[in-house]
Amino acid sequence: MKLKVIACKVLLRELYYLAYKSSNIVDIYWLRQALHNEPEKLRRTLQKAIHEIEAEDESYDALCLGYGLCSNGIVGIRSEKYSLVVPRAHDCITLLLGSKEKYQEIFHSHNGGIYWYSPGWIEHSIQPGKERYDMVYKDYVEKYGEDNAQYLMDMEQNWMKAYENAIYINWAQFNTVEYVEYTRQCAEFLKWRWEVVEGSDSLLRDMLEGRWDEERFLVVSPGKTIKPTYREDIIGLSDSSEYEIC
Repeated sequence: MKLKVIACKVLLRELYYLAYKSSNIVDIYWLRQALHNEPEKLRRTLQKAIHEIEAEDESYDALCLGYGLCSNGIVGIRSEKYSLVVPRAHDCITLLLGSKEKYQEIFHSHNGGIYWYSPGWIEHSIQPGKERYDMVYKDYVEKYGEDNAQYLMDMEQNWMKAYENAIYINWAQFNTVEYVEYTRQCAEFLKWRWEVVEGSDSLLRDMLEGRWDEERFLVVSPGKTIKPTYREDIIGLSDSSEYEIC
């Protein structure tokens, strides 16, 4: 098959590796990391990318999304020309771990409060830790002065109180010793517990190989769209105008 993948750059290393290994022809369209922070913007950007691909001279057997539900950022996405293949996942962490079940197992065993680290997250954004603290503090001092900077830093750190664990997702295919050490240093600075868990390429690999069983993937036929189900299957089909993208 010839597949077009639209994916977040946080998966760049993993998807390039799997595309190289795939028996299919895989062409990847990258979107910048952090769009999930603005779900409406992610929706519009994804839909724009689909329209651009539909207008290309090349033809594909399917479009695969390298996204989970991502704060409802894929809700309403549709193609009039191609089937969309979407992993049943809340976000990219499930894609890196290999299944929604493994995500739930780790999440519940730590009572939530996990901040996840991976090569893509470390390479494409500055993660919580000393590096981020120093960068933000310097910016505040330059803009608002020393006294105000400390107050603002106290406010900025409040959201981190929801976390107690730093977990690095390791793929055995990559040598990322320096990223494991980076995660350890971040956790030490923040006084969090830290550990390494083994991820799995199974979900992303099977997406690129065309093994789209209903348990793990939603296949959206042309003209239909994606909706959240608020159940264990995470996403479902809809042809309702309720999810149209403005």
